[in-house]
Order: sequence, then structure tokens, then C-alpha cells
Amino acid sequence: MAEGPQVFHDLLASKLPAATGRPLPRLEVRFSNLSLSADIAVADDHSTKYELPTIPNELKKTLMGPKKKTVRKEILKGVSGRFTPGKITLLLGQPGSGKSALMKILSGRFPMTKNITLEGEVSFNNVPREQLKDRLAQFVSYVNQHDKHFPILTVKETLEFAHTFCGGKSLEQGEGMLNMASSAHKDVAALEQVKKIFAHYPEVVIQQLGLQICQDTVVGDNMLRGISGGERKRVTTGEMEFGMKYVSLMDEITTGLDAAAAYDIVDTQRSVAHRMHKTVVIALLQPSPELFALFDDVMILNEGELIGRDIADYLLDLGTKQQHRYEVPHPVKQPRSPAEFGESFRLTQMYQETLSIVEAPYDPDLVESAKDIIDPMPAFHQSVFASVMALQWRALLITYRNQAFVMGKLAMVIIMGLLYCSIFYQFDSTQIAVVMGVMFAAVMFLSMGQGAMIPVYISGRAIFYKQRRANLFRTGSYVLATTVSQIPLALAETLIFGSIVYWVCGFASEFKLFVIFEIILFVSNLAMGMWFFFLAGVCPDANVVMPVGMVSILVFIIFAGFVVTKSLIPDYLIWAHWISPIAEFDVCVYDDVDYCAKYNGMTMGEYYLDLFDFVTEKEWVAYGIIYLLAIYVVFMFLSYLALEYVRYETPENVDVSVKPIEDESSYILTETPKAANKPDVVVELPVGAHLHYFVPDPHNPKEQLELLKGINGYAVPGSITALMGSTGAGKTTLMDVIAGRKTGGKITGNIMLSGYEASDLAIRRATGYCEQMDVHSEAATIREALTFSSFLRQDATISDAKKYDSVNECIELLGLEDIADQTIRGSSVEQMKRLPIGPQPSVIFLDEPTSGLDARSAKIIMDGVRKVADSGRTIICTIHQPSAEVFFLFDRLLLLQRGGQTAFYGDLGDNCRNLIDYFENIPGCIGAGVGHGSTDATDIVSFFRNSPYNQQLESTMAKEGITTPSPDLPEMVFGKKRAANSMTQMKFVVWRYFQMYWRTPTYNLTRMYLAIFLGILFGLIFVSNDDYASYSGLNSGVGMVFMSSLFNSMAVFESVMPLTCAERESFYRERASQTYNAFWYFVASTLAEIPYCFVSSLLFTVFFYYFVGFTGFSTMIVFWLQSSLLVLMMVYLAQFFECYSTRSL
Repeated sequence: MAEGPQVFHDLLASKLPAATGRPLPRLEVRFSNLSLSADIAVADDHSTKYELPTIPNELKKTLMGPKKKTVRKEILKGVSGRFTPGKITLLLGQPGSGKSALMKILSGRFPMTKNITLEGEVSFNNVPREQLKDRLAQFVSYVNQHDKHFPILTVKETLEFAHTFCGGKSLEQGEGMLNMASSAHKDVAALEQVKKIFAHYPEVVIQQLGLQICQDTVVGDNMLRGISGGERKRVTTGEMEFGMKYVSLMDEITTGLDAAAAYDIVDTQRSVAHRMHKTVVIALLQPSPELFALFDDVMILNEGELIGRDIADYLLDLGTKQQHRYEVPHPVKQPRSPAEFGESFRLTQMYQETLSIVEAPYDPDLVESAKDIIDPMPAFHQSVFASVMALQWRALLITYRNQAFVMGKLAMVIIMGLLYCSIFYQFDSTQIAVVMGVMFAAVMFLSMGQGAMIPVYISGRAIFYKQRRANLFRTGSYVLATTVSQIPLALAETLIFGSIVYWVCGFASEFKLFVIFEIILFVSNLAMGMWFFFLAGVCPDANVVMPVGMVSILVFIIFAGFVVTKSLIPDYLIWAHWISPIAEFDVCVYDDVDYCAKYNGMTMGEYYLDLFDFVTEKEWVAYGIIYLLAIYVVFMFLSYLALEYVRYETPENVDVSVKPIEDESSYILTETPKAANKPDVVVELPVGAHLHYFVPDPHNPKEQLELLKGINGYAVPGSITALMGSTGAGKTTLMDVIAGRKTGGKITGNIMLSGYEASDLAIRRATGYCEQMDVHSEAATIREALTFSSFLRQDATISDAKKYDSVNECIELLGLEDIADQTIRGSSVEQMKRLPIGPQPSVIFLDEPTSGLDARSAKIIMDGVRKVADSGRTIICTIHQPSAEVFFLFDRLLLLQRGGQTAFYGDLGDNCRNLIDYFENIPGCIGAGVGHGSTDATDIVSFFRNSPYNQQLESTMAKEGITTPSPDLPEMVFGKKRAANSMTQMKFVVWRYFQMYWRTPTYNLTRMYLAIFLGILFGLIFVSNDDYASYSGLNSGVGMVFMSSLFNSMAVFESVMPLTCAERESFYRERASQTYNAFWYFVASTLAEIPYCFVSSLLFTVFFYYFVGFTGFSTMIVFWLQSSLLVLMMVYLAQFFECYSTRSL
């Protein structure tokens, strides 16, 4: 790899045919008249653009059932084409154009649910797609545009596991492919060399993708700091490089990468296509001219329509009134809508040529090769045993690397064990209620403890979906490995907790009975863990699975025979009784009482068990253990069915509206806007002088790494300063340092505002920070989010009318008029990128606002940024791969070299003339752009230090108002930590939280349904029980009230945690900017729960109270109030735990 990808692929291309005795495999992809549509259910019959996901709307959809209105969303509309081996094809189109859908259909990754309709034909070397079925993923790889990985694994581990699943170092896949040809044609030396390459392929992929520096760093996510967004995107690409696929479909693989890295990765794929004869298709959003030149073919989609192929001049002709050179009729009427563009293309000779190519017979060699490369290919490269072992090792690594989780669980079982034995120390065995209660509580505690794994299962489910669709492993292997990997922790919990409780509480002092007790606890623990795993696979999200899990425990426990004795369970529910086996005492004489003689030959244990209607034969202990093991297997099988056939991969918020067609007078190309009217904005000049930033060296804690090395720079009001550099140059680090976002490490140098030393409060009040990861309170609409920011980020002295005007101005400036009343949840990436640029203070930091956008959307975003800057604000923006049109919008550039050093700082000039002249004067720079090497060793950092630009920078920074105070620019002094007063903060924070609850029906409706379910369940059990005077009846009644109250509150305790965690991310972002006081966030989260807790408790009480035979209206009101308060208390306790923890519980 040191000589470059071309040399490596030349070597591999020469060795593989020699090793196999046949040419390199080729796979041609054809698709004809491919149409894809989805039926989307909506609640309202009237024409609405967006339907807010409120509780009433969700109830409408549920209650209307078959009468609900269905709207058909067309995703692909009669698309035809061919992807040829040995060529690399560029797939262009804005978000929503159908690029991803086309790739997923061709790769077999599209979730074909019952509301999806697919028409058309797809074939591979003349083999229909339907014949390949489950084996398609072994021929076609698909790189998803979403980066889904286990955050706690390192980059190298992530890639090595993918390699292992594809055969890995066991060489199952490599040998299988290499052994297809007869031995007479094989070159043994070439065969051994290829095997060595296969064995060390992760190292090859790491070098190809430039991940050597971060290979030992955890991938990370929003809550765990890891690698950068660009590096994470490269890991996503590398994960699907294994398995020697013949077709590679890659969806937006250059998002977040600098121009050089993007070029290198695409150039590598070009080398793979040309030298290895692979079929490579890459969808890109903003390809630079250098990237564009790497592709052999081009296909353009827009809203599911095929509107162009190969020749760019064709599209240019459609936008002019000149004679159309490609025989497009009606030259006067220019197409505007995607349908018109598609119709125009279908009338061209180019389209007819495309159809003739698709309908032409396949190359006979390709058809013949299908017998060698398609027919022998298995659905999975690994054996079942090898797959289970690899998955089990990964699951163990993920579980036990999270030391806080593991140690927390073990500490909890020790504490609870000591608590139980301190309360029930050496209990009296004749007090059967106590004995049964201890055993009951022990089983219940360990069973409920398995619920802590639900968030782990839910977070790993999306990764499973991706890897399973890639046929990296079987669903059964994943289920078996994941559940078996939990056995060591479950065994440790059981041994620790069971030993403490058994011996200290005073159970029978026989080792045999102790072993039986531990076995019962252990198998109960396993069975319940498997049940929660099944729920995590079958439920749509954590808001549903957490409360359902808690209620399911209630169902299991309530029929165990302790809370409700067997005789009180109605006949129609008696089947649910056989759940929990309980070992008994086996003596006749105890405490001078001969139970055998007095109670018809029953032992003491048998007599007390009989009081609770338990069977007394000893064989039932063994039956119970066998039953629980059988339940474990049954739940494992159900988990397999859920993960294999029930998958939640469809978006929540789907736009089914028809967009209006722009008329002839509307502008065709996105143009730079004129300057907006400048409002009253406080002028501020952020300056960084001689900034250094040090962090501890992770490999040598005694040493420090210098990430920023004496950075100088300033930004003036009304301008946009671009902050650019390769990955790892320190762009985001510098912006974090200036914006006061760095809480660790050591910062030296000066950060100033308008010539005065900037305090932490001044930085937070005067600046706004828009992060690369789009973190918002997703239940709010876009207009509401902008209004929230406007009122809380602007000073209290500004009138409300002006703040509302600023919201409307932002909506207009950013082009959000059509989607202003759409919820953020489910919005497109481009829409999410525009949102944070709304009402902000005088200085705005933007971290890669165009990442993940196509060229048009990026231009729209930066046009909005340009308008905001023209209003008098100062904007500092990191950006990767800007197009010329976008780059021309910037006024100034700060270019960093890897290592945190300045390579250039200065004004760009008209059409970036200053920057071009500067680099043309550096020896060796001409002709050394992206994709062209340069042998000149010019140090561009030293060149800049000696350049007139650096001298101008130093002289400018020495002026008044830059690094020294100026009488014309007053110091920014804030008397308050926050711009808005307390009442405004309370009003908007509380109101937003209430709206969020109203628009999260999966959380609130689930708890309402569960409350009704619990009320009916207890009613069915006790409807015939009118004997609350007997011992067993009274015991069951008390247990019933206790269990109903406990689980009604515990269900909400579990379900509120994921919701709190999701909102916590947006709180951290807003809190860092001093948007509002944390106290008002606490008040909002507290008040928002009250009505829902009281309503859910009321529903439970209405169904439960009279059903079970209780009387008295006033007593019912008291019961309702105490139930509501208990539920509230548990909700607040869950919120406390979630806010206190560093990661989601």
C-alpha cells in the first residue's frame, strides 16, 4: 500500500487470476422500468402538508383503522439503466431524489414491508434478482449514508469484526473463492500470496482509508467522544469493503471529509473498478470538478425521475432557449418540475440508447461466468459455530468494556443483598409469609435487574439491521451469541446475591438446597433476560419496550402464587399460574410441633406451602427448572422471529405533499442574495492571539500533545471567515477554544472581543455555536424552535414584536417558509442544517454546516449564512469541499495544516483572486492540487510566516479594537448571565416541554394503554374475590394493592428514561450557551409530567377500583391521588438517575 492503491490493485489483479486459474469475476447490473412506491397513512382527509404527531392525531389513526386515508408516495418512477463492470458511476441527485432507494433495491437492503410496491426487473449477469434472494448481499455491498457503529469499539476492532464475519483469518471465504477452479490451473505461489492478503485485509483497508492515526480510538457517538465525523464516515465505508464483493454501491461516502481525503477514497474505488473489474456506483452530494473527473458514467435522479445520463451539455441545453442538440422537442417550453425533466429526457435519443442497452442480450461470457461466481456462492461466509463465537466475543467485549455498567450492576446486587439480609436476618421459618416474601423478592429483584439491558439491546438493533442485511451473520447466530454472552454477568449476580440472601437470612443449612436455590435464581434470571431481549426486538422503540417490560414482569410475578394464591386465580387465567417454582422445607417436627401427625402426614414445608395453594411434591422443583430453561429457549426462538421478520427501518415523518411547480419567471439557478437590511446588532470583534492548546498524551500521561500551535486571527462584523484544513488539522478544536467549549486541557494565549479580554460569560452570551451534529428538541416545529431561540438569546430590552419579526426574517432568509410548521423529528439533513443558523447573537460559530448536503442545498444554506452576515453579524465557519459558488461567499480564510499550524490567513478577494495569487507564488504549488503529487518540499507554514499576509495580520492585530481597547468600541460587559429574564425563560422552556410531551404519543399513549391494561388485568383476577376476610384473601388483597401500585409506577419509571436522555442532549447544547437557567429546565420536566401521571392513574383507578370489589367514591379519590403521587415520585426518581448518569441508563 505504500506505493498507492493502483499498484496494490495491479498486484491483486495479477495474482487472483493466477491463483484461481480463471479471469477476475465481473457482475453487470441491469434494471428496467423500476418503480417503487409506499402507501402512507394519514389521519386527516383534508389536504395538509405536514401532520403533527400529536396524541389526538395518533389516536385518530388508531381508531379509524381501515377507514384511515392512505396517500401513495412515489419513490422511483420507471427508472432504467445499466451499471457495467470495470466502470465507476456517479449517481447524482438532491436529498429525496431516490438515490438511496435505488441502491437499496439493487443491493437487497430496502425494507419491503406490506405497504411497499415494487415493479420492474433487476438482473445480474442475466440472473433475475428474485433468484438470488438471500444470497444477493454476498455479491453486492451497500455503504449506508448513516454511520451506525458500536461506540465503545475502536476503529480497528470494528473493521476486524467485519473482516471476521466475512471469513477473516480463518480464510473460509478466501479459500472458498480460490478453490472454485481446478487445481491444474492454479499458481500455488500466487494462491499463498492472495491468502496472506486476505488474512491481513483490515490493515489494508485502514491504510486505504487513512485511518492509521485513529485505529486505536473508540468510534464514539453523541454521548461518548471518539473519532471525528469524517473518520466515522470512513469507518462506515471500510466496514463494507470486506468479502470481495463484485458490485459496490456507496451512498454519500465523502460527507465530512476534506477534499484530499475525498479524492483519495474515490480514486481508490476507481482503481478497484478499473483494475479489479468491479462494478462501482457512488452517490455524492457535492462532487468537486476533480472528483467528477474520476467517474466514467453519470446518472442523475430527481424526485424518483431519471432526468439525465452521462453528458452534462444535455442538461445545460434544457436551461436555455437555444436549439437543443439532443433532439428535445418543444424548445420554447423549458422544463421546471422533476416530472417535466424526466419527460424531456425520455424523448431524447440518449434515453432510447439506454433502453436498447438494457434490453440487449448479455455478453455470453458474463452469462457463462454466472455458473462460477453466482451458483457456488453461499448465503454466509462463516459457519454457524464460527459466527456464534465471533459474535459472542464482540458482545462480551461491548458489555464488559463498559465498566461503569458492569460494576454498577454488581454493586447493586451486593447492596440489595445486604439490605435484604439485614431486614430478614435469620428469619423465623414458621413465618411463612416472610419466607415466601424473601424468595419472591429475590426472584423479582434479579428479574427486574435484567431490564437494565434493554437500552443496550435497543441501541444495538439498528447496527444488527445493517449488518444482517449485509449477510455478515445469521439472525440465529446473533441471538444465540448475544444471549449467551450475558450468562457470565447473570451468573455472577446470582452467586453474589443468592449467597448473601440464602445464608444470612437463615434458609436451610444444606449445600444441596443452596445449590437448588442458586439454580432457580439463575435460570429465572436467564429466562427474564431472554424475555427482555425479545421485547427489544419486537417493540418499535425504547418508549414502548421499557414500560411493556415492566408490566410483563408484573404478569409473571402476580401469577407466581405469592401475591395472588392459586385458589383466587379465576379458571380462565389459571394457565398463567405455572411460572415460579419454590423449594420447600422438608421436616416433620419443627419447633416442637409434629406437622406429619397433626396435618395428615404433611411436613412443615408442605403445610405452609399448602396455605398458599402450592403443590407440595418435590419433583415440581425439577419441573420448574426444566420449565424455565424451556421458556429461555422459547423466548430465544421468538427473538429470532422478531429480529428476522419484524424490523423498524422506515422514517416517522414522511412528506406526502405535492410541491408547486415554479413558473417561467422563477429563478433557475441559486444565486447569491443581496445584502439584507442591517438590524441593530452589537458590533463585536472576536480575536485569537497566540493560541496554544495542550492535552495529555493518552499513550504517555506525563507528556502533553500540542494541538494548536500559536494561532493568530480575527473576524470582523459583516463577514464570513472560513476555517479550513485537512482532517486532524484542529479546525473544530480551535473553534471550541475560542467559543469557550473546551473544559479539559490547557489553553494559553489571549481570546478577546473588540480589544478587551473576553470573559467566559461574555463569550457565552455574545456567541452562538452551531455544532456539526444536529442536536435539537425534535418534537418542536421549526418555527417554534426559532421562536424559542429568538426570545431566549436576544436581550430582554428588545420588544416581543421585534423578536417575532426576527423569527419571520430568519424563516425567509433561510428559505424555510414551506416547512416552518413541520416538526424537527423526521426532517431531512438539509433542513436540520439550516435550523441552527436562526436567531443568534453577534458572533456565530458554524461547524461544517454543509456536511451531508448536496451542492444545491449547500448553496442555499450558505446563502442564508451570507444574509445573516450581511445583517452585521460575525460568522466563523468550518467547511469541507466547498464548491466555487459556495467558496466565493466567504470573505476571509484561515487555513490550518495538520498539527494545528497556520498555513494561510487573509482576505480572499474577488473570486478568491488573493488566495490564488498567493499559492501560485509558492514553489511547487502549481499543478499540485488534489490528485497530483508534488516533489517539492516547500514548508507552507514557514512560507506564510515570512509572507506579506502574515505581516499584515500582525500589524492589523496590533491596532486598537483588535488586541488593545479602543475608545470607539466599548467593552462587552454583561450584568446578567442570560439574555432573557426569568419569566421569559420559564414561559418558553416550560411551554416547549409541554409541547414535546403532547407530540410524543409513543411515550404517553403507551403509559395510558398500560394503565388500562393493568386495571383490567387486576380486575379479571379479583372480580370474583369477595373474601378479603380470610388469611389468604387478605394477603392477596394487600399484595394486589402493593403490586398494582408498584408496577403502575415502575412502568413509567422505565419509560421516562430514554425520553429524558434524548432531551438531555439538546439541554447540554443550550446550557453551554447560557440560553436559560437549568432551574427552569427542571421545573419544565417536573410540571410536564403531572397531568399525564394523574390521567394515567385515573384510567387505572376507573378500571381497577370497582372491578376488584372496592367501594366508596371518596376512598377511590384518595386511592387515585396516592397512586398518582407514587407514579410522580418514580418519574422524578428516574429523571434524577438519568440526569446524574454520564450515559443513558
